[in-house]
Amino acid sequence: MVNKTADVVICGAGIAGVSVAYHLTVNQGLRNVILVDERQPLSLTSDKSTECYRNWWPGPDGAMVSLMNRSIDLMEQMAYHSGNIFHLNRRGYLYMTADPDRITIFRQNAEVASKLGAGPFRLYHGNNTDPVYTPATTTGFDDQPSGADLILDQNRIHSLFPFLDDRILAVLHVRRAGWLSAQQLGMYMLSAARNHGVELINTRVEKVDISKERVRSVGFSDKSMTSISTNSFINAAGPFIKSVGNLVGADLHVYAELHAKVACRDPRHVLPRNAPLLIWSDPQRLEFFEEERAFLESDHQNSWLLDEFPPGLHTRPEGGLDSEMILILWAYHTPFVEPLWPLSIDPQYPEIVYRGLFRMLPEMKSYMGKFPRPIVDGGYYIKTIENRPLIGPMEVEGAYLIGALSGYGVMAACGAGELLAAHIVGSQLPDFAAAFSLDRYQDPGYSRRFDSWRDITQL
Repeated sequence: MVNKTADVVICGAGIAGVSVAYHLTVNQGLRNVILVDERQPLSLTSDKSTECYRNWWPGPDGAMVSLMNRSIDLMEQMAYHSGNIFHLNRRGYLYMTADPDRITIFRQNAEVASKLGAGPFRLYHGNNTDPVYTPATTTGFDDQPSGADLILDQNRIHSLFPFLDDRILAVLHVRRAGWLSAQQLGMYMLSAARNHGVELINTRVEKVDISKERVRSVGFSDKSMTSISTNSFINAAGPFIKSVGNLVGADLHVYAELHAKVACRDPRHVLPRNAPLLIWSDPQRLEFFEEERAFLESDHQNSWLLDEFPPGLHTRPEGGLDSEMILILWAYHTPFVEPLWPLSIDPQYPEIVYRGLFRMLPEMKSYMGKFPRPIVDGGYYIKTIENRPLIGPMEVEGAYLIGALSGYGVMAACGAGELLAAHIVGSQLPDFAAAFSLDRYQDPGYSRRFDSWRDITQL
């Protein structure tokens, strides 16, 4: 029997669901919003990421850049209002290459991103006419440049970043980028939302009642609870958006990739505590001792470790200046899988990512044979085929979706939550809204237009 009503019921208390709850209540004035999750808020995947952000995105249009710029604007506003309780910084992303052919790609990508709205592009050859380079600050986000700096002068590179490999030919420093505490950002929004009337219920959504092609009520796994009468149901279920989509008759074309992360100590501070996020942009082969290589050549099960690995290894310092922790990630094998818990992570993963660091941080070899003890966790990237999110109404009236935020959920959450809240209350939508609507797939030429770029700059 239905004896409780809500303006909106949100399924999923990850950072996306929390953001929608925040914008609906704090900014749009709704007071009867219910947030439902069988787990503790922000505990499934929202706290498993590298917690980084950037406005640096590819594409034939500027939709992703616009979404991320807006999301970063909102994060900066909340940082100001909260005294930067979630430690937002602007250290940037530093893409590196030792391949002369990749320099042209760096430049082309930078010019495109700049035209799409990511900020000005600055080029450094080592001449007196070079623009002024502004080093990133360790903490905070004020008075920092946007856009990107492409540095081709090796002397300048190794003066600014002496810990990097001498063979690096170019670095691309993306400037409106950095990291934050996703847990504290999420809790800041959740606390504000609850102060504005959001109710958090700890159970699982099991049923969405639909009558005359619109949402009528939501039922739960806890049979002691009544169902909730509502005209608006939001699927913000993260890795479970496909199964929750089934509750409203939707077959969402999304895919899951398992991504793992290593946290470990770096007591020698090979990676300086004030470093930006480092990203190795070239394929590479792992380094082994001669006897290790000989063994692997004869071991058919593990000989793949001698193969070429893809680009994308990245690392950053974790914690304050007095910490010894670093984070390392490398998505070198990401087939589509079914999301399952507990996670099944290759036990070789930590050593593979350690060895991968040797190419850009040669002093990491000093740990060879005695690698720091790893802490390994991870989560699932839920992706559409072109790696853009789903934000907006579904076919059933009153059903909405915010998901497929891939590996960029933390950085996109504030902007995506604001966008979905605008859909729900009927306020004016930004120009980029249509790029993330389910309706985009009704265009028969859509997939063809995005085939050429969808896998670029996944980090």
